[in-house]
Amino acid sequence: MNLKPLADRVIVKPAPAEEKTKGGLIIPDTGKEKPQYGEVVAVGTGKVADSGQLLEMQIKVGQKVLYGKYSGTEVSVEGEDYLIMRESDIFAILD
Repeated sequence: MNLKPLADRVIVKPAPAEEKTKGGLIIPDTGKEKPQYGEVVAVGTGKVADSGQLLEMQIKVGQKVLYGKYSGTEVSVEGEDYLIMRESDIFAILD
């Protein structure tokens, strides 16, 4: 992948949607919800504060993160789906 996010943006590969319910029922494509977590595949350099100082990113490549249902912009690169979002759209880091 040759995407390099700018400033405080992060590129996330969303986790795959659930195929079955916990009870074993198969979920049709129309009933699947978008996952709200994924793995960070690229991060920008950071945000520039009003004072001109560069604020480093807290998120690192490879971390699994939790984000809002409508966060980010969906993009497709080389057949793979990604989300581009600001670091502030990420709610938590999953261990």
